[in-house]
Amino acid sequence: MGDQAELDQCPESVKEALENGDDALIAEKVKEYLEKQEQVPLNIAVTGESGSGKSSFVNAFRGVDNKDENAAATGCVETTTEVKSYNHPKYPNVTLWDLPGIGTTKFRADEYLEHVEFKKFDFFIIISADRFRENDAKLAQEIQKMEKKFYFVRTKIDHNMQDEERSQRDFNEENTLDRIRKNCTEGLEKLHIPSPKVFLISNFEPHQYDFERLCHTLEEELPQHQQHVLLLALPNISQEICNKKRKILKAKIKYCALMSAVGAAVPVPGTSVAVDGGITLKFVRKCQDVFHVDGVKLLHSLIKEPVESGKKMTVDLILRVLSSSVVFTSLIVAEEGTRFIPIFGIPIAMALSSIATYTALTFFLDKFTEAAQKANMKAVGLGTQV
Repeated sequence: MGDQAELDQCPESVKEALENGDDALIAEKVKEYLEKQEQVPLNIAVTGESGSGKSSFVNAFRGVDNKDENAAATGCVETTTEVKSYNHPKYPNVTLWDLPGIGTTKFRADEYLEHVEFKKFDFFIIISADRFRENDAKLAQEIQKMEKKFYFVRTKIDHNMQDEERSQRDFNEENTLDRIRKNCTEGLEKLHIPSPKVFLISNFEPHQYDFERLCHTLEEELPQHQQHVLLLALPNISQEICNKKRKILKAKIKYCALMSAVGAAVPVPGTSVAVDGGITLKFVRKCQDVFHVDGVKLLHSLIKEPVESGKKMTVDLILRVLSSSVVFTSLIVAEEGTRFIPIFGIPIAMALSSIATYTALTFFLDKFTEAAQKANMKAVGLGTQV
């Protein structure tokens, strides 16, 4: 954190603590900053007629199976009569709201928005399994009046592709997708929605079609403080999303390293190592949640040990993995040895502790990213090489 460019990028509260040289205040402000980032709310409204697949979309977006106990109820009959909220399983600050289809209520479009308390939503996803209808267009127009964003999502595209392939002698997937997208767009324009944003998706095959394009569009159009929240909560549907997640987590490592340096300022043998273990454990658990990777299985594979049933992620397991690294072990030994050197020992120990933590967290981040990318490649049928 000594680099001036990095110091300039620090939040003001952390920068002030660094400039004052107050170790306790530095630790407090870094902790506050990281926790505040975890608490940024994101509220996504999802609406559509019965049988459109909106509840399945809510589940797919959260990476939850339709059969999961935390899944939104699905079915051809309208199962949503009131607004229902579904928190992301790993990020409670991210909430998808399953709204009743406007056609199933007694409200006009403007009254409907008041009924569902539209002000709390950051944007709206309007879903249909075939063509978008007048009610969808009226709702979009009212949302626009309220200066909120909305996106049209056409679901069950996988079914359409199967039907078209069976019935067309010269079937071409790209041409068929373009035709469906054009039909949806022209239909909405006739209903007075200029330049509508239409995305063709399959809730059961999010790696295909426009799911990634939808995610990219949402990311671009969200305020910056919510972009990271969205990206970390997304399922790993592409290599690009995995890489973006890695970039976000990599930016947090310098703050974790700073916390480690502060811990090394305490002149008690083993204190910093304990702090580093706790910091690293928390970061590794974060990587598990972000990349949807079995961390215990991954870490055991790194030390070539079988995984016993019921094993949990622990500091001991993490340190065993790191102990196989000569560089990391050398840094820890050097840190413990230098903290008692008169005058210069503590600053040297702080620097070494910061470097050791930065090195360890980057190592684990790379391993989790690689595992997520391999899983993604396997899911899209491209093998496991990355």
